Order: sequence, then structure tokens, then C-alpha cells
Amino acid sequence: MTIYNEIITLLETAVKTVAADFKEKPFVWSSDKFFLTLPSNEKFGDYASNIAFFGAAFYGKSPRDLAKLIVDKLPRDKDLLEKVEVAGNGFINFFVAKKRVYEELKEILTTQNKYGQTAAGKGKNIQIEFVSANPTGPLHVGHGRGAATGDTLARIFNALGYTVQKEYYVNNIGNQMNILGRSVQARFAGKDIPDDGYKGDYIREIAEQIAADGRQMADENAFREYAIDTILGWIKKDLADFGVVFDNWFFENTLYEGKDLKKEITDTLNREYPTKTYEEDGAVFVKTTDFGDDKDRVIFRADGRPTYFASDIAYMINKFTGRKSPLDQVINIWGADHHGYVPRMEAVASMLAYKEKLKIILYQLVSLKRGKETVQMSTRSGEFVTLRQVLDEVGKDACRFFFLMRSPDSALDFDLELAKKHSSDNPVYYVQYAHARICSVFKEAVKNSLMLDAGSSKTETLNLLQEPEEMQLIKKLANFSKILADCARTYDPHWLTIYLQEVATVFHNFYTRHRIVTDNRELSLARLELIKATSIVLKDGLDLLGISAPSKM
Repeated sequence: MTIYNEIITLLETAVKTVAADFKEKPFVWSSDKFFLTLPSNEKFGDYASNIAFFGAAFYGKSPRDLAKLIVDKLPRDKDLLEKVEVAGNGFINFFVAKKRVYEELKEILTTQNKYGQTAAGKGKNIQIEFVSANPTGPLHVGHGRGAATGDTLARIFNALGYTVQKEYYVNNIGNQMNILGRSVQARFAGKDIPDDGYKGDYIREIAEQIAADGRQMADENAFREYAIDTILGWIKKDLADFGVVFDNWFFENTLYEGKDLKKEITDTLNREYPTKTYEEDGAVFVKTTDFGDDKDRVIFRADGRPTYFASDIAYMINKFTGRKSPLDQVINIWGADHHGYVPRMEAVASMLAYKEKLKIILYQLVSLKRGKETVQMSTRSGEFVTLRQVLDEVGKDACRFFFLMRSPDSALDFDLELAKKHSSDNPVYYVQYAHARICSVFKEAVKNSLMLDAGSSKTETLNLLQEPEEMQLIKKLANFSKILADCARTYDPHWLTIYLQEVATVFHNFYTRHRIVTDNRELSLARLELIKATSIVLKDGLDLLGISAPSKM
């Protein structure tokens, strides 16, 4: 168990003991309140908790008084904690014992690429649906941000023991697909594309490919299906080169095949909450206003045609009831332009008693820059900056790292020139260089007949690491599991990019201040152990981001 998890366990025990002393009051704190923050100043300890603020009013005490009660009930473990203090208005600060710090370093060296991984999600199934761009054109830059977010979250949840399925929902029916077919057909025939059609160069490319293949296209449907297949091929190739491979591609048309979708949806909704659908002027509505939406929504038009919302409801029902393994949670990752869909989808999830299992993440816009200059993202002719263009210009590693440098709910400025720089100004280069620098140190150590034996790490040897920069680096590495837990708790992988930059900074600082290969053989070996542990955390963190950890640069 890591330092972080050990402190959390002690804290939970103390809180429950305090709660038991108030027999007339039930235990009030929920499990999501048990997490630790990292103080910005060493004088406030290695970890801090604001748990007392959540229960103070309930128990009629000030946060500081409640914090003192919690600290009094905290099980004493001097091997883990040097001291615990109540600070400010009620924060609890934890100072980790040196002995435990060394043990954590040894744990990293022992578990290696399994360090930080837990079984927290064992037995729980998560589905993450992301990208899901309509196959009406190539993926654009915004889709890249969604792809990086979804894929990295999947990797992190998998490292925490969850069974994760990555799914892409393909909208392959409906009016937009018909417009796509007509656009390609018009371009193939040398005619003007309809005003509402797709006008990008990729439409001409598809039409030229049809001609080159000598295809005989019977009607608009044939053009539509050919275009969908072609664009999906592009999308899959772009995603694969971006390091994203989906477990399942779910096609919208399968929701309708051999089914009376109208009956299925209305029966399902009304079975959970009777009279949640009703007819008006021949159209079928669902009463989403009963669950927080601003108006009721049409799911079937008066002529019987389903709306997009009907497909969305059917897809949600399929996710929660139509899969072989029941899903404990469904995570949908959408662009910010879908914000209007969130209330209606959450309303239906509430009707079906799935609200607690549904998490919708919206990611904000991406602005491309070249230094201070903004790159034009699209034109009136239908051209736009594609993911492929950015991928080809800056490479997969920089592309993924830059997409993940900000929280999904924050707008992102992507500087193309910075992403290509081979200098410490470029954050991904800075992190990768730390790993490469460690690899070069080990090559130099071999020349000096200094080699680490596998599994030979000894706490007494590691005790030679006494310098402030050494302790700071060990403690920073020890936070890896906490960062992964934070990413999962907040559904936000950008904490990992921040953390890896911090690890790189602390390592580079240690490296510039202290020789690793010294005249003292035992100290040299101890420092080699330290940088080996650093390389393990850097590589594992980069792996979770879908980014390489080069041995030389």
C-alpha cells in the first residue's frame, strides 16, 4: 500500500471513530470526500486534508475543533508519520517519516511498471464513449482533444483495476448521411454541390476515387455508403496513428434493425416512470421537464420518423441493458457544442434510474497558434484543420501531450511552433529528455563499472540519500498513485501531464546540483537507484498518456 493510501486509511478510521462518539448523529462523510492535497509549501507537510470542513456544521463545531478531534483519534504510526498538525481554520497536515519515504522508494524499485496501479476498480465495468464524430468528413483538431482525453482516461482506469471498454458510436443514418451522399454524387457528376452540402476537398477526393475504381453507382444510397466507408477508413487510420484503438464500433443503424423502436423506447421509459411519454399533434414527446430539462423533447415526429434524440435514448438503453456484462459506469466525452444535450440525456438517465452511472464530460475548444499568431481553423469553402495535419506536423507525442495540458473544461491554446521545439521550453520534450538523460547516466555508470543488480535495493543503502533535492525527488515520485487516483476521481487526465512536468523539474534540479556517479561507490549506487525509480515513474506516466519514453534524444 502506498503512503497516500495508508494515510487515507488512517484518516477514514479516525473520522469513523469520531462519528461513533456522536451517537445521535449518523456518519456523514461520503467516500468521495476522502482525498489528500499536496501543500505548496513544505512547512505545511507532505499531504493535507480538508475533511473537517465537510462535517463541522453538521456536528455543530468549527472545522478547526473538529479537525483536532479527528487528529486525536488518528491511529499512531510513527513508521509512517513523523507528525500530524492542525493548521489554519481546520486543515490537517501530515508529515511523512523519513523511514517510510525510503520504503516507498524501495517499493517503486520492486514493483517497477506496476507501481501506482491498484485494484480499486476490480470487478467494475466502465465504458468510455468518445470521439464518435459523424462520418461526414475527416477528424478535426477538436476531435483530437476528445480522443486524447478518452484514451488516456481509459488507460488510467485500466491501471486502477477497472475493466474498460472504449467505444465509438457511428451515426451512419439520417439526413446528414443523405446530404453526404448527395454531395459526393454531385461532385462525381461534375455538378454544383447543394447549398447545404459538404464542400471540402475531401468530397472531390472521394468522387475521384470512385471514378478511379470504375465503380458503377446505382443511386444516392450507393454514393452515401461508399463515402461513409471511405471516411470511416480515414478516421480509423488517423486514430490508430494517434495511438487510439477502439474496442467496439457501434453503428446507429443496428438500433433499428428488426425492431419496433417506438414501442421499445416508450415501453422502457413508461415501465420505469409511467406516463413519461405522451402524444401531441401526432408526435411523441418525453417529459424530460420532470427531471430538470427546460422543455419536453420530441422523440418521434407526427409522420413516425424518429428524431436524433430517439436514437440517443435507444443507444443509452442498449448500453445499460443490452450488453453481455452490466456496466457500472458509462462515460460520454463530447465537444462543448453538445452542452445543450446534457440536461435531456441526464433526464432520461434519471427516468431509467441510471443517473448515478452516467458521467458526461465536455471538452472546450482548441485554438491553434504559431507563436502569437492564431491559425485559421476553417473556411467558408468547408476546409478545416484536420487532426492528420497537426499529427503530421508535430508528431503523435507532442500532439497528445499538448491536448492533455489543460483540463477538458478549459479552452486550449495549441502552439504548433512550441510543440516542435527541441528545447526545455517544450513541455513534452522537457519530460522525455528527463527520461533520456537518466538512460545516458546509466550508460556512463556502466563505463565506471557501476551496475545495479535486479531486486538488490536495500533500505540501508537508500538511507544515504540525505540531500534536500534527493528527498524532494523521492517524495515527488511517491505521489504517482495519488495523481492517478485524482485523475480518476475528477475524470481529468491533465493532472498527469502537470505531475510529469513536476517530476522532470525536480529531477533536473537534482541532476544539476549533485553528481550521480561519485568517488563514493555506495552513494553512487544509491543515487542510481533513485534515478532508476524516476525513470520508472516517468515511463509509466508517459505510457498512460500514450506517449513514448525515448532512451536518447
